Amino acid sequence: MFQKVVKSAQLISLPDVYLKLKELMDEPEYTMAEVALLVGRDPGMATRFLRVVNSPLNRRVRKIETVSQAVSLLGIRQVHDIVLSASVAEAFEGIQTEVMNMKKFWQRSFYCAVMTKQLALDCGILEDDRLFVTGLLHDIGHLFMYIAIPEESQHAILKAKKLERPLYQMERELIGFDYAKVGGYMMRQWDLPKSLQAITCFHPEPGKSNQFASETAMLHLASLLVQADLEAGVFGEGAFLVDTAAWQLTGLTEEHCLKARQTAAEEFNAVAGSISGLDFN
Repeated sequence: MFQKVVKSAQLISLPDVYLKLKELMDEPEYTMAEVALLVGRDPGMATRFLRVVNSPLNRRVRKIETVSQAVSLLGIRQVHDIVLSASVAEAFEGIQTEVMNMKKFWQRSFYCAVMTKQLALDCGILEDDRLFVTGLLHDIGHLFMYIAIPEESQHAILKAKKLERPLYQMERELIGFDYAKVGGYMMRQWDLPKSLQAITCFHPEPGKSNQFASETAMLHLASLLVQADLEAGVFGEGAFLVDTAAWQLTGLTEEHCLKARQTAAEEFNAVAGSISGLDFN
């Protein structure tokens, strides 16, 4: 079953602009001017890139008009992560699945991204933008599963809800693997940053993570907060039970998390209309 999902997933590739950006970043003496030229050369990517940069979430006083201006302000890691996020959205553009409405999928993922970033801010983590990306992409394993094995995936969803069990556990019992394993595996195939691979793979059980453990725990908490909110559940109970390692690894409390959820929900609702700017529809 896993090989069936992988074989189907291999038909989906990231756009050339992202692959060329990675090649450029591997060059020892690349310049930010070259990066700006590469991103700006692709009209679709340039448009998406500027929409993200000018998103209300970034709270910029002045609108940034050009890719070169944005690149000079952001730095290479943020440029990479924005291009990556837009590239993943583009890779799945036009794909339909009976299991999940794609617009709702990306809205949910965006909400998790906002939540993860808020928890990172509460923990004093400076690189919260990278954690925003982990939140945004943490669930892509489900997309591969919904495309390759829709009936099995739907059955796992329905049974998990009926029994009030975590979905990843039900997927392991019924299918033999879970969405996080698929997501982490495909990130490795796409040669994405190792932090994204590890955090995605282990976020359902952060206590098993050997690398980036605190970031993995934050994503664990964020995903449960989002699920409980959108599914009218109770955070910390039943299907939304928190792995005890998450509290130890982050130093957060349930009170911290619920407060962060309120802030993130307000931010998400305020900018939800701009999600289409990344073509998450």
